[in-house]
Amino acid sequence: MSQTNMAQPGAEQPLTQLVLNKWFSYQDEVFLPLKNLPNKHQGLFSIAFAGNFSITHIKAIIDFFAKHNQTVTGLCRYQPDLSLPAALCFYIKQAELPINPLVLQQFSSTLDFQLVQIACPPNLYEPGLLVMDMDSTAITIECIDEIARLANVYDEVASVTALAMAGKLDFSESLNQRVAKLTGIEKSLIDELKNNLPLMPGIKMLCQILKQHQWHLAIASGGFVPFAEQVQALINLDEVHANVLEFKDNKLTGKVLGTIVDAQQKAVILESLQQQLGLIKSQTVAIGDGANDLKMMATAGLGVAVHGKAKVVEQAQAAICQGSLLQLLYMLAIPLNSEATV
Repeated sequence: MSQTNMAQPGAEQPLTQLVLNKWFSYQDEVFLPLKNLPNKHQGLFSIAFAGNFSITHIKAIIDFFAKHNQTVTGLCRYQPDLSLPAALCFYIKQAELPINPLVLQQFSSTLDFQLVQIACPPNLYEPGLLVMDMDSTAITIECIDEIARLANVYDEVASVTALAMAGKLDFSESLNQRVAKLTGIEKSLIDELKNNLPLMPGIKMLCQILKQHQWHLAIASGGFVPFAEQVQALINLDEVHANVLEFKDNKLTGKVLGTIVDAQQKAVILESLQQQLGLIKSQTVAIGDGANDLKMMATAGLGVAVHGKAKVVEQAQAAICQGSLLQLLYMLAIPLNSEATV
């Protein structure tokens, strides 16, 4: 059996000797090829990404897991897209519970990378479902706050938005309060805002790649239909679910029509789409930034917090705390089959 010898402890060695998409064991400064691929239905997959990795990082990460009674049994270096740097996946075969995401974040930030732990990872190369929040997830702004800016009530509305996203205020109640303050806004101003929505970095390319692999893409948003439909057109989504603003004489009345898309409704939308598409749960993914996304995330096979508050990061299964949303591919394209090549 071939083996790759690394330098003495403390030496900074590049990891190019680790062939992409191949699994190794690591013990006593030596990498040995694994005979069998990890079992996606057993254990945990810990993904270190968005860093400039060396052998020192590998040792530190393995030691960190050991301190939490988790033993790394496999290691893989992989690059799910050429526009992303290579990441490291650590397989922990015997693990009952994942480490608190905030603890992972605290550890990895000291070494300047991001770290997540997931079980039964989705497979990019099989049909799947991605349901995303819109405001501060698919786009970089909170639309209701920007409408409020037009009405000169930005500070008042934005403070309520922040409380709702942090889970400190009932979402439906807060939505009605905020929309009521927007009474009289001209539809033309809504259209102007709609036509200048800033997409979250990486979301368009992510959706393009997912569509290439027959994924169904949807928005489930506590925001509003005009903006959701605009995002749908920009990134080629299959469908959108959002709240309906009432207009009269081309002005906002301050009311929301129909069923409010709140936390529970988001979860219902995801579950309904999963059933319609005939997908197993592990092929469903939800992403969002706010407390009202947590039920949807819990319903999905994989729930990922996107630049979320601490409460959201802690309760989600994984988190992208900074950088491009294309990094979601690290969690969808772990090399567990022959198609996982760049």
